[in-house]
Amino acid sequence: MVKLLSNSFTTAASIILLHLLSSVSRVNAVALTTPIAANERLCFFADVDKAGEKIGFYYAVQSGGSFEISFDIKDPNDKILLDGQSERQGDYVLTANTVGEYAFCFTNEESTVTQKLVDFDIMVENEPRREASARPGQIADHTSELEESIVRLNGMLHSIKRTQRYFHTRENRGFSIVKSTQIKILWFGVLESLAIVGMAIGQVYILQTFFTRTGRLYKV
Repeated sequence: MVKLLSNSFTTAASIILLHLLSSVSRVNAVALTTPIAANERLCFFADVDKAGEKIGFYYAVQSGGSFEISFDIKDPNDKILLDGQSERQGDYVLTANTVGEYAFCFTNEESTVTQKLVDFDIMVENEPRREASARPGQIADHTSELEESIVRLNGMLHSIKRTQRYFHTRENRGFSIVKSTQIKILWFGVLESLAIVGMAIGQVYILQTFFTRTGRLYKV
């Protein structure tokens, strides 16, 4: 009898855990990396099906110039909800009060030559409220404990994700700086070699003209 009750409780707890995992949050996410040419404006769109949903927007310039770019977010009525000028990265959470298509646009006006590589993430999230258990008692208590554990794990996962994004951005920017420095060193070496060759040719020419008088070349 005890074994039967134990198996029933384990089964019920498993069902509750699966229900919580499937109903804690519903997230539609788009993570992309895109190049943006100089003086180019590039927009991406996300649909919101229900008013009050949360919209998460993250971006970071991975390479190009001083790692700066401008952005703006517009609602379905073309109202600007958020914008920024010459920023390197950002992480924002907005509340969608209007159902429809939201626009996320990047503008590379800071550079007339350099292309920017932008890593961004758009998330549309809806977190429904947990319904009260129809059978109060021990099952409800365990449901609350499981929900709290899942929320803590979700927060830890988001913290790990933010840390990974930070190191990913630092790695890409460091690689971009190293690559840019290597190109500058290469061109500096080429220009230095051309300068040395030019100085050698100039010295030969000066010596030749120095020993040339009235159209005659004196041999030394």
